[in-house]
Amino acid sequence: MPQRILSISGLRGVIGDGLDPGYLVDFSSALGTMFSGGSVVLARDGRATGEMLKHAVISGLLATGCRVLDADITATPTCGVLVQEHKATGGLMITASHNPVEWNGLKPFSSAGSVFDQGLGENLLEILSKKSFRWASWKNLGTCESIADPGAPHLARVLALVDGSAIAAKRFKVVLDCNHGSGSILSPRLLEELGCQVEILGGTADGQFSHPPEPLEHNLTGLAGEVKRRGADVGFAQDPDADRLAIVDNTGRYIGEELTLALCADYVLARNPGPVVVNGSTSRTTADVAAKYGCQFHRSYVGEAHVAAKMRAVGAVIGGEGNGGLIEPRVGYVRDSFAAMAYVLAGLATGTRSLAAWVDSLPQYSIVKDKLDCTRDEVAPACTALQEHFHDAKATAGDGLRLDWSDRWVQLRASNTEPIARVIAEAPDVTSARRLCTEAMEIVAASRLIHPGERRT
Repeated sequence: MPQRILSISGLRGVIGDGLDPGYLVDFSSALGTMFSGGSVVLARDGRATGEMLKHAVISGLLATGCRVLDADITATPTCGVLVQEHKATGGLMITASHNPVEWNGLKPFSSAGSVFDQGLGENLLEILSKKSFRWASWKNLGTCESIADPGAPHLARVLALVDGSAIAAKRFKVVLDCNHGSGSILSPRLLEELGCQVEILGGTADGQFSHPPEPLEHNLTGLAGEVKRRGADVGFAQDPDADRLAIVDNTGRYIGEELTLALCADYVLARNPGPVVVNGSTSRTTADVAAKYGCQFHRSYVGEAHVAAKMRAVGAVIGGEGNGGLIEPRVGYVRDSFAAMAYVLAGLATGTRSLAAWVDSLPQYSIVKDKLDCTRDEVAPACTALQEHFHDAKATAGDGLRLDWSDRWVQLRASNTEPIARVIAEAPDVTSARRLCTEAMEIVAASRLIHPGERRT
């Protein structure tokens, strides 16, 4: 079977083993058909394979009469902003986010500048499966034009969120790890506008990753070391398409992706209280922050589209996912590492405490994440086995299974972007969280559907 994952959120696959030019043309032709030949913002992250995908995708869009607005190498949240700015029919981001270098993919956007919801995604998949494309005649083929300075509208929206002069007065020392992704295009510009002294790691957007692309602790030892060596106030790390942000504090401590959203919520809710939405895999720290300010707190299914839909429904002032994915409605309903950096710097500028002190002031939990090679069909029986074993927990089904106790929780769910199942546990201390995660992994393995030898770490 080709290594290709197709869902309502888009497409990911391995180049040469699932992502071939013919399939890419079909996908973009289905999208162009769905958009009825309208304007489409096209962008890509820095992966070296993006050029091939870009040309294949343009072919399908032009063949269906679309006007392609080419932003070239641009961050995923910037693509969403550009759809709004140009009043486009939709957008298409070429990216595989945190997946390994051999992967790439296609992520469509609606006219609202958001990722596809279930209805739009199902419509696209139906057109693709039936190959019911609407080809334009020779005289009605689409056109392609470049967008000048694609990052400018996004930059303006982010800068409007914070007091830039207050941040600039602090002259923060920042180490930024773009890891050769698309964040290297706009991030230095943002930080310089905010008056920061910036040291950039992986500042060329060529997709030649200096370390594995997911911004996890064991992949960011270089960033942590540079923060300590330079006496920096903060270290920021982006994934390849710059929609997620992980943070290293001023001591060189990896504080991870989970606290990105909690720090932003702590800053925002103190000034603009309102509803908060996170997904079911996000640390309860953000829930505690919302309670601190007397704000409504909601959980959605995992996935950017689910979080954005819930945010709209409840009028959330902030939301996101625990993978470092802040969603700020005033910029757009897309995960945005740039807005997250601005909020963290703004929070540091409001007082005299260090980032480490700010982090230590938040409610403390430990979260442990693991994964197994697994098909989506194998997850449901494993969920049943978990629920039977942990019969004293409050069970929430629908997006895999989440089991809650008064001070801890564990979740099993199928990944939307990889052929794996994720097991996540959180508890007051790392030993308890690791023990809970390990116990859950063993139960899943014992279900005889996923064998221990298939475990990936």
